[in-house]
Amino acid sequence: MEASKTHISGIQQVGIGTAELHADWKWYRKNFGMDIRIFEDAAEAPLMTRYTGGEVRERVAALAMNMQGGGGFEIWQYRSRTPQPANFDITLGDLGFLMVRMKTRDAEQAYKTLKNNGAHLLTDVRTNPMGEKKFYLADPKGNWFEVVQTTEFFKTTKSPTGGVYGMVIGVSDMDKAIDFYGKLLGFDKILSDTSQIHEDLKGLPDANHVYRRVFLEQSKKTVGPFNPLLGTNRLELVQKQGGGGRKIFDGRFWGDLGFIHMCFDVVDMDGLKSKAAALGHPFTVDSANSFDMGKAAGRFAYVEDPDGALIEFVETHKLPLVEKWGWYVDLKKRSGQKSLPKWLLSCFSFNRVKN
Repeated sequence: MEASKTHISGIQQVGIGTAELHADWKWYRKNFGMDIRIFEDAAEAPLMTRYTGGEVRERVAALAMNMQGGGGFEIWQYRSRTPQPANFDITLGDLGFLMVRMKTRDAEQAYKTLKNNGAHLLTDVRTNPMGEKKFYLADPKGNWFEVVQTTEFFKTTKSPTGGVYGMVIGVSDMDKAIDFYGKLLGFDKILSDTSQIHEDLKGLPDANHVYRRVFLEQSKKTVGPFNPLLGTNRLELVQKQGGGGRKIFDGRFWGDLGFIHMCFDVVDMDGLKSKAAALGHPFTVDSANSFDMGKAAGRFAYVEDPDGALIEFVETHKLPLVEKWGWYVDLKKRSGQKSLPKWLLSCFSFNRVKN
């Protein structure tokens, strides 16, 4: 496949570093409907030593999805060391992955449900510069999430939210960030670009400051085997005017507490590798061949955004469709751009984990 045919599909998952995988996953199941287990695997991470202090670290990770659609969570826990928090209180002006955007059909109803669940709500329902209804909350470990009302869903469930709908990313140089996310990742359509003190941010740390906020989406229709489930995404880039932001993972390892990466589903990894190198953002990690994740397998790679935030790419080769029955899908035998049938993707429902 030629490099021009390379596609970055939807956000496959967001990595969340934790010290209590199963306790956190239980909370994500209750509040975000992340109850579909794609895999759970314990192993070493030998290819990531660049980001783990030069040592091979043991970890356990679980990939959880929501059948309403959107990206999933890769809930990730060290087994060979104690994961570390940031040594400062994170604010809106800091650099890296500030929060995950979660989709919902009805922001008001999701707010009521999460409030009744006892979730730590940071704001009431408001409207952002895009005109989207949304609100902010924090999970029990202090990670921030934005619940955003939208209309694109895969199935209907009882969960107040669907899956991942994008990320809010702190940047130090907005023009460089727009160039990176536009040219390499295809988020080349600017939907909104405003600089002011934003009323809809009030309630978040350091909100009483001028921020430039840019909302991006992909102008080209995404393709790929899981595209109907993953759906489309919007990114929000945030820059504090006057600077001074700190890198959220400065002095820490990949896998420490917080949002450790944003992962995209990829068609044609070789073409993407050539494109990334040509744009001056070469792969910093590349599994090169199929990498075994227990019941799943694929090729993965990483790049850094201009502020060092880690972007993961995964070209899936094998995935358990219904694990308890031994059903797998072998994607190496299919056209990478062709979507799997919706009825087949719906079989992931059989992997539901109940609280």
